[in-house]
Amino acid sequence: MRGKVAIVTGSTSGIGLGMAEAFVAAGAHVMLNGFGDPGEIEKIERRLSAQGARVSYNGADMTKPAEIDALVEATRKELGPIDVLVNNAGVQHVAAIEDFPAAKWDRIIAINLTSAFHTIHATIKEMKDRKSGRIINIASAHGLVASPFKSAYVAAKHGIVGLTKAVALEAAQSGVTCNAICPGYVHTPLVDGQIEDQARARGISEEEVVKTVILAAQPTKQFITVEQIASLAVYLCSDAAAQITGAALSIDGGWVAE
Repeated sequence: MRGKVAIVTGSTSGIGLGMAEAFVAAGAHVMLNGFGDPGEIEKIERRLSAQGARVSYNGADMTKPAEIDALVEATRKELGPIDVLVNNAGVQHVAAIEDFPAAKWDRIIAINLTSAFHTIHATIKEMKDRKSGRIINIASAHGLVASPFKSAYVAAKHGIVGLTKAVALEAAQSGVTCNAICPGYVHTPLVDGQIEDQARARGISEEEVVKTVILAAQPTKQFITVEQIASLAVYLCSDAAAQITGAALSIDGGWVAE
């Protein structure tokens, strides 16, 4: 990835930050995006830049198409033409569908699905014109199977897998690949929030949620690590992965093996 320019949405923590770190280690320049404490984000920028990469940050709100377009333009201006796009930004809410707030549904669909359309819409032409590019959409095991109390998240992640396939077919002869990574449960701040929500929805303790709900779905009974997902993302950006496109790649401890 030496010299490549990557946008990673939702990269101020969790999986996105892990991918940004791996890309920088592989020689790429990275545009960070996401919410968080400004001081902490500045520290991340400095830490990654110290490795010799050009690293910038743009706080675009992924529910707002105009800000997404501005993020893409800022990347071109500050770092150069875009070689890699990672759609990682995501939010979650857990509730029975009859209790699911409509505003929460709209926000989850906007951030987890619609934002990926807007970023791809804004970047794929230049990739096709250069006959080179990598698009990676972070889906989920929930892009392949469902769980209760996650109607919006499951719908969005299934949508991401479908979007991935459609874009891959459209770009198949252009040198641009588009793939989805479908992780199982990764111990990130987002999952910590899910554990709290599931405990509340089910009326059980957080420890019971981890044992009987979260890791119950993963036959290995272990969380996926951010580093494992980041390594797969780096591979998908390599020349060795040039014929992998339109794939929904599970990294889920065997969750969807049945």
